[in-house]
Amino acid sequence: MSDSKLILVTGGAGFIGSRLCERLVTNGHKVISLDNYFTGSKENHIEGVDYREGHTKDIKKHVSETPDLVYHLGEYSRVERSFKEPGLVWDLNIVGTLGVLEFCREKKCKIVYAGSSTKFSNNGQGRFQSPYAWSKATNTDLVANYGNWFDLPYSITYFYNVYGPGERNGTYGTVIEIFRQQYLAQKPLTVRLPGTQERNFTHIDDIVDGLLLVGEKGEGKGYGLGASETFSVLEVAKLFTDNIEMLPNQAGNRLDAPLDTKNSRALGWSQKRKLADYIESQK
Repeated sequence: MSDSKLILVTGGAGFIGSRLCERLVTNGHKVISLDNYFTGSKENHIEGVDYREGHTKDIKKHVSETPDLVYHLGEYSRVERSFKEPGLVWDLNIVGTLGVLEFCREKKCKIVYAGSSTKFSNNGQGRFQSPYAWSKATNTDLVANYGNWFDLPYSITYFYNVYGPGERNGTYGTVIEIFRQQYLAQKPLTVRLPGTQERNFTHIDDIVDGLLLVGEKGEGKGYGLGASETFSVLEVAKLFTDNIEMLPNQAGNRLDAPLDTKNSRALGWSQKRKLADYIESQK
């Protein structure tokens, strides 16, 4: 994206969204963030970004401008937790994403949707294994249908277990930061049985590299953004310490994460950062 554009990032105050906003501003673009601050934080604000607070279902109320590009990252994003609050998942993911798609349809602007790799797990059955996974898989279908029905320019990305600086801990946290905080507190690292569940942990800066390429050159399809190395969750814990406590399995805990980065690599994307290097730097 060599020319300056007006770019809207939903979830722009979140872990991935804030890093994307930072890179877009650095590259000379005008950036609007729409975030309801459910998991986003004002501590993630980037100088030069125009922040607006609100739900994506009300996007037309908060954004009167016509962006050149919309990155839709602002959704609910926890698998196990989604069993406890399916109504919230529906509201943030299904209702909210429909609002964003209607906005893009009326404004005739390209949307890059942040899909979830959970839909590919367990021989394709992963999409049915949790309210979160179902909502994300359903939305990838909806985005593609809007593209076909209304000639809407779109691209769909699939993230694989994003980690790095700014990652969340706590109820809506992600595994590398949870492990890191447990390690720093000299507590046992808690691993859900069976421990052999596999993941492709991908550094946030590699994700942002991919998002920029897909925003500039991606057309439809699915662009997998995932590290080539596969780790079991137990192997990851052992990169920190041998002080590990095994916990009971949870519903929605997928066992694998099939990876396809062919379309992303065709755009020039490649993984540059390694999980083991990051963990070593945090110890």
